[in-house]
Amino acid sequence: MTRRAKTSDVELMTVPEVLEALGGLSRRTFYRWRELGLAPACHKLPNGELRVTRAAFAEWLDTRAEEAA
Repeated sequence: MTRRAKTSDVELMTVPEVLEALGGLSRRTFYRWRELGLAPACHKLPNGELRVTRAAFAEWLDTRAEEAA
């Protein structure tokens, strides 16, 4: 039996929301990161639009944290 996520379990971010959360990153940079496999995991909707779960975005961002030298 497959567990289906409830709407409250998974909040999806649009690409513009991701760009804004990253301080106004350019759309081109985001798509370049996708080409290089550096962007957060995305879900492609049937209409071709991308979405990123807030949990995946937060986890991706945490993996990029650096310790102070």
